[in-house]
Amino acid sequence: MAQFLGQPFSAEEENQGVVDEIVRMCSFDHLSNLQVNKTGHVVHISHNLDIVINNSVFFRKGQAGDWENHLTAEMIQRLDHITNGKLDGSGLTFDS
Repeated sequence: MAQFLGQPFSAEEENQGVVDEIVRMCSFDHLSNLQVNKTGHVVHISHNLDIVINNSVFFRKGQAGDWENHLTAEMIQRLDHITNGKLDGSGLTFDS
């Protein structure tokens, strides 16, 4: 990804384990176990109301297909519609 973004790692960085450390720090296990993601929160202000969202809601099991346990049929249909709209004209398709 770094190379794709035009910022490849040097051989020295790769030899020092920089890439492996970044991968570890970005892993689901690491991020979901950070204290801030277990106990922290985000405050969203909407129409003069403070809506507090616990950071823990951003992490579930980290398993493919778990979304089916959390989304209604209507939500799935809406997301499929949005996704297909974004892919329209790209030659790519999305089969749910």
